[in-house]
Amino acid sequence: MKPLTETVPFFSQWETPDMTLAVLADGAGAALRRDPLWQGSGAETLDEYALWAANICGMACLKMILATRGEIVPTIELARRCTGYGGYVVNEGSIKGLIYAPFVTFVKAEFGLDAEVMTGVAATDIPAILTRSRFFIASVSSSIRWPEREPPSKGGHLVLVTEASDDGFRFHNPSGHTSATQSNAVLAQSDFDRFFANRGIAVAI
Repeated sequence: MKPLTETVPFFSQWETPDMTLAVLADGAGAALRRDPLWQGSGAETLDEYALWAANICGMACLKMILATRGEIVPTIELARRCTGYGGYVVNEGSIKGLIYAPFVTFVKAEFGLDAEVMTGVAATDIPAILTRSRFFIASVSSSIRWPEREPPSKGGHLVLVTEASDDGFRFHNPSGHTSATQSNAVLAQSDFDRFFANRGIAVAI
């Protein structure tokens, strides 16, 4: 791919970015209670952090978008605010979301971002989308961190696509397990497509 034209800050959905393998091995609840940096998330308690952090890939993507224009907002603070718009549904011990349409309302009202829910999107459509919008939050399998594997399903996780062309896709993955799979990960379009659930959110800034 061409050299980076702009640096988009990277943030993990965990406050300690290299915790992904521990989360996969021990479960989010156990592993994230060992995160020494948890208070940076904006959580009021360690229990709140452990519950939310496994569900906020979308808020990590939003945090990266906002950081591009110099605003740093903690992920769980974003999640709480988004919940007020219906972007998450919180029940005892469980969280449903991110729900796209309320998220679009939230980012417009709170941050002045123009966003659009997009479905039926082919991977080949994403380069054109990025000519109109600065970012595309793409629904992919979390196993995109291992592109050599076949995903068990598509969707369920969100990554921030920052550049896309016939040469490849560049994206930030909030739950990547190495630096190469976290910040500015690059995949061929055909490889990205194997994980892509054909939906997402285009965001202009």
